[in-house]
Amino acid sequence: MTETDLHAKFQQFPDAVREKVETALLDAKIALKVKAAEILVDKGEMAEHAVTTAGRIGAKSGEVSELTTILPLKPNGAAHLRKFFRLIGGNLAGAGQVGTLHNMRFVFLDNDTKLLFATAFDGEWDAYIDDFATKIPEMMDYLFSNVEGWPGITAPDVKDFIVKYQIPAEAWFVAHPGLTVAEGHRLKRQEAAVQRFLSDLN
Repeated sequence: MTETDLHAKFQQFPDAVREKVETALLDAKIALKVKAAEILVDKGEMAEHAVTTAGRIGAKSGEVSELTTILPLKPNGAAHLRKFFRLIGGNLAGAGQVGTLHNMRFVFLDNDTKLLFATAFDGEWDAYIDDFATKIPEMMDYLFSNVEGWPGITAPDVKDFIVKYQIPAEAWFVAHPGLTVAEGHRLKRQEAAVQRFLSDLN
């Protein structure tokens, strides 16, 4: 039987059967590529990017952890937040006071009824929430007071509230897992000092 004959016979199978076969073949193809990549990849690089736990919840790669929540918004909560985000031009630079924060973003979902809050940070989950509570509590409460049931960043049950809505990442990649925010700032200062030194030589 030729390949054309096999293909024609396959096309006669019920749609559900064809779909299962095609899915199985695609999965096998991807699995084979992943296995080949694992054999060829540098073992040290694989170890450097290993995904572990961020503590109570979430994933961690090296020094960097992730947190993603989808939170229910109060009526007009999205409109209130949008007005604030427009006022600051979408720039949340003040959050840098936390000191361990790589990035964070706010996205409105489901016709403005839900808020996706996602962030990457250095270290363990519990310590990160504590940093929010001690370093920018007013900002956290201003933003999240638009969320249904928000207890306040300094409330004893705030961590349980966050865990309730956090969705842990199933997969996680960090380009430089060993580079903390503090280390990044140190390298920038070092580079600036070198450039000043070179400039003074000229």
